[in-house]
Amino acid sequence: MPSRDLSAELQEVKDLLVEAITGTAGLVEALHSTINTLGGVLGQPGRTHGLTRLVYKSITGITGLVSSGIDATLKLFGPVLSEAAPSPTRQALVAALNGVLGDRLAERRSPFAIPMEIRLRGQALSGEALAEALNGSTNRAVLLVHGAAAGDLQWRRRGHDHGAALAEDLGTVPLYVSYNSGLHVSENGRALAHLLEELTHALDDTFELSILGHSMGGLVARSACYYGSLSGHGWLTRVKNLVFMGTPHHGALLERGGNLLDVLLEVSPYSAPFSRLGKLRSSGITDLRYGNIVDEDWRDVDRFTPTGDHRTNVSLPENSRCYAMAATTGKQPGKLNDNLIGDGLVTLKSALGLHKYPERNLMVPVENRWIGRSMGHLDLLSHPEVYRQLKTWLTPLQPDESC
Repeated sequence: MPSRDLSAELQEVKDLLVEAITGTAGLVEALHSTINTLGGVLGQPGRTHGLTRLVYKSITGITGLVSSGIDATLKLFGPVLSEAAPSPTRQALVAALNGVLGDRLAERRSPFAIPMEIRLRGQALSGEALAEALNGSTNRAVLLVHGAAAGDLQWRRRGHDHGAALAEDLGTVPLYVSYNSGLHVSENGRALAHLLEELTHALDDTFELSILGHSMGGLVARSACYYGSLSGHGWLTRVKNLVFMGTPHHGALLERGGNLLDVLLEVSPYSAPFSRLGKLRSSGITDLRYGNIVDEDWRDVDRFTPTGDHRTNVSLPENSRCYAMAATTGKQPGKLNDNLIGDGLVTLKSALGLHKYPERNLMVPVENRWIGRSMGHLDLLSHPEVYRQLKTWLTPLQPDESC
């Protein structure tokens, strides 16, 4: 990984803050104009005029002066940003930024945009370098794909890491995927498929892989399998187990709620300016509305326009044994907790791949489904019951069974 330019990163943070200040001033000006014109009845809302316009123009100009003060404030981030190794604190901040604005960071080639990488023992390796590190150990690896606005270090929660625990108990090698969760799921899926193909080309034929995907990570894994299959990749034959943990296969209610809020805000000219705030969220986040995993699901479509669920139906890979884990905050089965709240982000049916339309049902075998009760979305990363089930499923690997 190329060395980072700390001054460039600080400048990037400054630019984002100044952009936010300017954008907020513009939003308030639009709202002020709308009120002054009675929602457009007395003219076209958008820009204010006269003295009022001068006020907002001054705010924008003052932003230039404010930005100089931001420089001093950002020095407080220096110790964290200059760390040679990615600490949980630094990574959490950068991962959250990527989750919300990652597509914009990538477009700007920002130093904060996280590249797609596979990490082994804290180092980003690919192709022959990664294969060389693996060939001297076991022939079984577990690939852990994190969720939205998260990073590979965040697999460790409350002192537990599924990858490290499985390595100790089963002798597998933990490989951690790091990626920009603000990009479209299909963009990350295609990139991951390419990295895995490079890796398996350099490994011997006995190498086996299990994939754990938490939340969005499960969608990225499915997308990688889809694009790997289209490209005729050989790595798919190495995937023996594919475990989805709280994955919104059929979307997340939180994102649908965010989209509905956008629509409601735009109904009234008085609230329409505020819908801009909701539209700051990234491509990756809006993919979670219905669980988009291929380009056709979002290409040539305004992702903020409610068009309904028009996803391409994508089946699970045939040569892998597939599992689905779901969590719910409810202690007992119930429509409110299971179908409306779920784990706080994903409902039970979405996490288990179940759908009212048969063509969308992922057909995960009943015996390969697991439900954790009195658990939240992040508890899937650390709860002892979750780990016990993972260990049961992955011990031993079963190469002859399919989904």
